[in-house]
Amino acid sequence: MLLRRTKLQLVAFAVISVVAIVYALIRFAGLGSVFGNDGYTVKLQLNESGGIFTNAEVTYRGYNIGRVGEMRLTQSGLEADLNIDPSAPQVPADLDAVVANRSAVGEQYVDLKPKADKGPYLQAGSVIPASKTTTPVSTDRLIGDLDSLAASVPVDSLRTVVDESYDAFRGTGGDLQKLLDTARSFTTTAQQYLPQTIQLLDAGGQVLDTQNAEAANFASFSKSLNELTGTLKNSDGDLRKLIGITPQVASQISQVLRESGPGLGALTANLLTTANLTVTRLDGIEQGLVTYPALAGAASSVAPGDGTAHLGLVLNLFNPPSCTKGYMPYSQYRTGNNLTPRPADDKAYCAEPKGSPINVRGAQNAPYGGVPVAPSDADVSANANRPAEELAEERNTRGVPGIVGSPGVSLNSLGSLLGLT
Repeated sequence: MLLRRTKLQLVAFAVISVVAIVYALIRFAGLGSVFGNDGYTVKLQLNESGGIFTNAEVTYRGYNIGRVGEMRLTQSGLEADLNIDPSAPQVPADLDAVVANRSAVGEQYVDLKPKADKGPYLQAGSVIPASKTTTPVSTDRLIGDLDSLAASVPVDSLRTVVDESYDAFRGTGGDLQKLLDTARSFTTTAQQYLPQTIQLLDAGGQVLDTQNAEAANFASFSKSLNELTGTLKNSDGDLRKLIGITPQVASQISQVLRESGPGLGALTANLLTTANLTVTRLDGIEQGLVTYPALAGAASSVAPGDGTAHLGLVLNLFNPPSCTKGYMPYSQYRTGNNLTPRPADDKAYCAEPKGSPINVRGAQNAPYGGVPVAPSDADVSANANRPAEELAEERNTRGVPGIVGSPGVSLNSLGSLLGLT
């Protein structure tokens, strides 16, 4: 007869066995779907099965979140249901589904690899297209590829490689060990300076971005360099001639420097003052250099050598009028027979404003270095009522402004006195 304690132990064992069997059926045999599992189903489209099978695991970042359900053949391949557990975390819809092997001889499973950690997420009825799925290489294809590779290798050449490798590494054990030790030390040092290496790579990216932004300038530089080299090629003869006479010229320059002595340096230094004086008068110098050849060429026409001169004289007296503003006023002029001594007026100067059509004179109006000073508002206002037409009228009708003389003595009458009209 069984004791009461034994009966209780048998009942407890039976209950535990039933619970374990039910859990195993629900967890591994998919029995929970019969009783209404609260999870959801996602459809996975594949071009080929890749060895996947019903009830295979579905993982998300290495965590088991469900099982493979029913599998169906389609016109383009295979479609499998992925039954996701209700307790599984939300899985982003932007993902890649990989049919992978647990080992070389292990079972296959579906691994979901998201591309982003944000929504939208997978839900009931979602479809993972075949374009986002990959499957492992089949065993028969792998063996076939290995066989093709082995058959493509020439046996004689392979034997030669093996023999040469033996000769190459024979007796180099110590050196190879030293190489491996050095590589280990190099790896340790590289890992120690990993932050600096990452910073260097980031800075290298910025440098490459800068180079990319300056690509147009580099292209222009390359084009200009190509044109320069082309010009040098076309001028090969002249360059060879220049290089040939350079030693002779250098010898002559050295001789001039030896004969000149220290005086050449002093002369060069003194020329700086001359250069500073002429730099503000470049326009006049340029005009002189342009005009002088014409004058020199006309000399033979002016004096042909027959005792006569052939030239014309054009007078432009008081055109423009001379400056009188700032000098002694007309009322203080003395007559020609007043010979008494009188001190010079050292404060006299041409007081015409800048921009005046009068012939402005004086050192204050001479050219100078730097940017020319523009006329002030006062200068512009002073010249506003003195256009060239009024000056011409004044010269022709009332005589030269500010000039001593009788009223009515104008340029026309002066020309008559000189016999020019």
